[in-house]
Amino acid sequence: MLKKGTTLNSILTGSCPKCQEESMYVVKNPYLLKTLYKMNKTCSHCHTRYEIEPSFFYGAMYVSYGVSIAFGVAFFITSYYILQTSVKVAMISLIVGIIALMPVIARLSRNIYINMFIHFDKNWKQNS
Repeated sequence: MLKKGTTLNSILTGSCPKCQEESMYVVKNPYLLKTLYKMNKTCSHCHTRYEIEPSFFYGAMYVSYGVSIAFGVAFFITSYYILQTSVKVAMISLIVGIIALMPVIARLSRNIYINMFIHFDKNWKQNS
């Protein structure tokens, strides 16, 4: 279990980066594609605004690229070197894996991006 108050906890759970008391997303399941990007406007606990400025999460596209590369390399290495498949099968597993994880990568990228700008505040109750 991840320790509350760590950046990794906020990134992996999609919780508010400042207080980590609730999910930033209206629906936690990223595979419900209609609600993939639907976020609460603010945290109901610490009142942190998630969209810091208009189009704030466009920057998450750059993070998404890096995260996709990391997952792609992991799929390829697992398939080609560990499972000893051909290059063709390894590339197919890479493509299928990235497509299957697209919603997870999109959410993970947003979580990483917002945690670059908003950090956990253990005294958030006193500062609100």
